[in-house]
Amino acid sequence: MQTRIAPDRSYGEKLIALFAKLLFSGNRYSLTELADSLGCSKQTVLRLIDDITLAYDVPLRDEIQGGRKYVWIERTGEAEPAALLTETEHRTLQMCRSFTEHLLGRKTFQEAEYAVEKSGRHLPPGVEPGQTPFGVVRSGVIDYTAHEDVLRTLIDSMDQHLVCEVSYQNLTADEPKTFHIKPLKVFAHRESVYVHARRAKSPGKPYKVPKYDPLLAVHRFKSARLTDVPFRRPAHYDFEKVMNQGFGVWNQKKFRVVVELNGWAANFARERIWSPDQEITELKSGGIRLEFWTTSEPEVVALVLSFGSKGRIIGPDNIREIVEQELMAMTSTYEASRN
Repeated sequence: MQTRIAPDRSYGEKLIALFAKLLFSGNRYSLTELADSLGCSKQTVLRLIDDITLAYDVPLRDEIQGGRKYVWIERTGEAEPAALLTETEHRTLQMCRSFTEHLLGRKTFQEAEYAVEKSGRHLPPGVEPGQTPFGVVRSGVIDYTAHEDVLRTLIDSMDQHLVCEVSYQNLTADEPKTFHIKPLKVFAHRESVYVHARRAKSPGKPYKVPKYDPLLAVHRFKSARLTDVPFRRPAHYDFEKVMNQGFGVWNQKKFRVVVELNGWAANFARERIWSPDQEITELKSGGIRLEFWTTSEPEVVALVLSFGSKGRIIGPDNIREIVEQELMAMTSTYEASRN
């Protein structure tokens, strides 16, 4: 989870935030990432970097890679002094740990638990860690304990830029298939963990560029292993632009959805963001007309059906027809059960 500094914060606060981010994380950041995190322009980030370089004797480094400028503070190899956490920062760690518990396997969760416990040792004197006030309801979740090895292999593949051979079984497939991928990002969506990847050439087989990049559910992997084949991460890959510009995660042809909602469904929809450029129009009936972009037909159909009689899809026509067919099939199923 990326912390964003409010745009109205003072220049000095942004200077301190940037210095702390670079010093304590030890990570490389692009100017775009830093500007987004601090809520300012890339030009302001450059001025902040110049001021840090002039005011502090720190080994700040920068590099141009793939057309982007990256900056970081180079570690000296000596142990860094432990930084004190505020009580709010410690509570935030507890919250993140609790809210993601159902997405972690047993070993990974234990590591997160230990990390939070260690963070409690760095609270200021007189501040006690206390019991966590956060929790999570686990009904309907997936147990990722059996999939930890696959997840760690995918992470190693991304870290080392090595192609990964995977055995994967689709939800509707009878048997798993073996192929090769270049993992780009592991992410969570609702109650599941996915990997967004590019297809790689399998040895001895002709390569055909797929219509869409593989989007694979981690719990459907049967196995994953690193190969010795290197791959280059796309220079301009932007996960936010690829995955967070419309409703749903399955990449198909982009289309506009119009839905009318009433009652609790309208209130439910008002509370949420369905796509960045969504439009909500209030209706005289007290309901709303919701419009948003998506690339996922199955997820739109499931969403509309979940609203029951409180929702009605207006367009596009092909999706409305799919919803109508599904409703007729459901009705037939219940009618048959009475006989």
